[in-house]
Amino acid sequence: MNNPLSFDELLDYLDNDESQFVLDSVATHGFLTATVIGRPLPNWLDSLFEGHVSDLPDNVIDGIQRWRDSIMAELKNETPIELPFGEDAGDEEVAVDFSEESDIVAWSIGFVDAMYGDEASDWFEDEETAEDVAVLTLPMIVLSGIDDEDPELAEMRADEDKMAQMANSIEGNLTELFLLFHTND
Repeated sequence: MNNPLSFDELLDYLDNDESQFVLDSVATHGFLTATVIGRPLPNWLDSLFEGHVSDLPDNVIDGIQRWRDSIMAELKNETPIELPFGEDAGDEEVAVDFSEESDIVAWSIGFVDAMYGDEASDWFEDEETAEDVAVLTLPMIVLSGIDDEDPELAEMRADEDKMAQMANSIEGNLTELFLLFHTND
């Protein structure tokens, strides 16, 4: 690859308002995390860039693939995924921002986008694990705000303590999801 991007340059590209067809860096991390821990998403690049892969510079695509590989390597080394949102999520003394503009919401939106990125890759298709998947992905679904019409989810979103508990559970839930989907690999 000629002219590969450094990680910081990739993040700058993703976070540049002028960049088209990309999620911001935090949402991209959520998306990539879901593609690594969940069911295979064969066309993950097309899903991530809404079918515009050919419109993006090669070094951006290369950087995204390297980033995804590093997330996979973290999991394979049994290292928890380093989440790109506030260290304060685990601190009960600090109020966590759960507004639509917050990093934890952006990350959750990216994660859920990948979860539902391809109808052929249904995370809930296995009846034996569907309930576990639902419980483990609930924090990301609630935090993403994907289903604003659901009164139960809206009630959860209105409860700051419940939201903090969900935020705190994400790291462990990611490991559990990875094991659920990949222990027979």
